[in-house]
Amino acid sequence: MDGVLKSWAVPKGPPETKGIKRLAMAVDDHDLEYGKFEGEIPEGQYGAGKVSIWDNGTYDLKLRKPKEIAFELHGRKLHGEYALVLMKKEHDRQLWLLFKRA
Repeated sequence: MDGVLKSWAVPKGPPETKGIKRLAMAVDDHDLEYGKFEGEIPEGQYGAGKVSIWDNGTYDLKLRKPKEIAFELHGRKLHGEYALVLMKKEHDRQLWLLFKRA
């Protein structure tokens, strides 16, 4: 979206069934080339740790407002309609709620 990989950290993982809501913390956008990166980011650098691609696919944007984003995922693992709703801004962080709509 917008020529970058929009990114959210979802500590408990994305919900795979309807009715489950998960915290999603907005993190820095990434260049598109990062979409294929797997490996280790050294300690002391931003994003340190193991990076692996858990799923990949495409999406269709259904709604985009400042406090709500709705989309349909067509991934190997995740598929269906999802939404992100902004709950609150805390310092420089945005805390969102991620849930599966259908």
